[in-house]
Amino acid sequence: MLVNVSYNNKLVSKKIDAEVGKPFTLKERWALGGIGSPKLIITETSIDIRNLLILDNNRNTCNIEMRPKGIIVGFRSLLESYALVIPYYKLSIYKGQASVYSIYKDQYFIKVESDTKAVQKFLKKIMDYKADNAPTSIEDL
Repeated sequence: MLVNVSYNNKLVSKKIDAEVGKPFTLKERWALGGIGSPKLIITETSIDIRNLLILDNNRNTCNIEMRPKGIIVGFRSLLESYALVIPYYKLSIYKGQASVYSIYKDQYFIKVESDTKAVQKFLKKIMDYKADNAPTSIEDL
């Protein structure tokens, strides 16, 4: 779900909370060692996101926020803020080239540079959290 989150809209907030859960508490954030990514440089995106990003001439960057049931990828275009809301069951993360990670959800994707250890560590934290908190599958029984 790609939504404009520039304005405080209770309906949009409820949709996001229903999709990926309410934000972590301060105690949970401390236990996880932080839930926000460093600034990520976007190298390539799907057409819907690309159409938003080409509206201005700024460098295309995004950040990721972890939630209990998914992640939120946030980016800005012109003076608007957008969020790509991805529940864990629809999230796919691939490491393609040497320093590029691809984040997929249905028809949307964002490829980001992972040129620092902090970025690699954060993306590994997301994958580990997803694996630890995934519902038990039928094959595991």
